[in-house]
Amino acid sequence: QVQLVESGGGLVQAGGSLRLSCAASEIILSGYTMGWYRQAPGKQRELVALILTSGLTNYGDSVKGRFTISRDNAKNTVTLQMNNLKPEDTAVYYCNAYHYPTERYYWGQGTQVTVSS
Repeated sequence: QVQLVESGGGLVQAGGSLRLSCAASEIILSGYTMGWYRQAPGKQRELVALILTSGLTNYGDSVKGRFTISRDNAKNTVTLQMNNLKPEDTAVYYCNAYHYPTERYYWGQGTQVTVSS
């Protein structure tokens, strides 16, 4: 059974940093477009960052210049480095894996990030 497991969430003060990781079982992440999404209470889930199989990245406007997504194919993980965090970054962050050839996708269970002012 495919599982994506996020880790690294927590409580941090504004201006601080957190590093989220997404580890997979049963799939090889290097063959997937990987994304981080977030959902705040009462809001829709939104894209935070994407990394394609080619290594190209894309970011939501609100996190550009502060967040960095990366892959470690040897460890089969994807990481989201979040710097200069703001209270509006508070949300549950989800890892997503999308396989274009088969259109299959998977979600992690989410990890809470809370940024205090």
